[in-house]
Amino acid sequence: MGKVTVPSVRARKVRSGADPIVMVTAYDAPGARIADEAGVDIILVGDSVAMVVLGHDSTLEVSVDEMVHHTAAVARSGARSLIVADMPWLSYHLSVEDTVRNAAALVRAGAGAVKLEGGAKRVPMVSAIVDAEIPVMGHLGLTPQSVHAMGGFKVQGREQGAADVLVEHALALQEAGCFSLVLEGIPSEVGRIVTSAVDIPTIGIGAGPDCDGQVLVFHDVLGIEDRITPRFVRRYANLKSDAVAALEAWANDVRTGGFPAAQESYHLPPGIETDHYPEDPGATIGLYGAAAPTEESRTA
Repeated sequence: MGKVTVPSVRARKVRSGADPIVMVTAYDAPGARIADEAGVDIILVGDSVAMVVLGHDSTLEVSVDEMVHHTAAVARSGARSLIVADMPWLSYHLSVEDTVRNAAALVRAGAGAVKLEGGAKRVPMVSAIVDAEIPVMGHLGLTPQSVHAMGGFKVQGREQGAADVLVEHALALQEAGCFSLVLEGIPSEVGRIVTSAVDIPTIGIGAGPDCDGQVLVFHDVLGIEDRITPRFVRRYANLKSDAVAALEAWANDVRTGGFPAAQESYHLPPGIETDHYPEDPGATIGLYGAAAPTEESRTA
């Protein structure tokens, strides 16, 4: 399969007969290679790196420079998947000039598109980025960068008329030039309504089965992160427990002398004599056969 492009993603509406889009996060080259070999369509270098990799309690702490760093690592994998980089908090909130500059930094690092959160009020920023020939993915519903304004990570769109509001925002982002939308943390019915209302594909995360695709966090799918399990996560492996067991086994082998074995060690070529070296590791013969200095000679 060839490289996944923005136009090819833009055309992926399920109602037109297209296969659903598969998107997963990745934050480094090994993760990106795993995702790419699995055949995912889009790799999202998410600002979720703040929580999943860097140990923060929200996505707000990650900077543009850190997102550039992780985007470049993912890009070095040579993935055929489309690489989309999240624009972190305050990287597109202050001015159009800063917004375009920050988006460009992510593209220079290797992203094929950027993603930003928010509805109609983000239209000027989206338009400016698109005018700079940088593709933009929108993000509606539960927008993690608004965690304080929302009062926590809470499902959005449950109020009467919420679907109408989200449809308005989705249409505004589509008109501004977004090639796709992430819908997060909204009722399935609302996800279906928004998906039906727009001509660009929607990618759901906790937005029901009727979106044009789905996205999950790499560490959630593989069971590397097991401290929290959002309702929308399905784990397909338990790599953390497997990794802990493997490291425990290795540590036990080290402590009992079982590692390294002969096949895991380097050896001198045949014919090199080592018989004149003492077997006792505490002996004072040096590496080249000369007597090693004693404590007295070192301090004399």
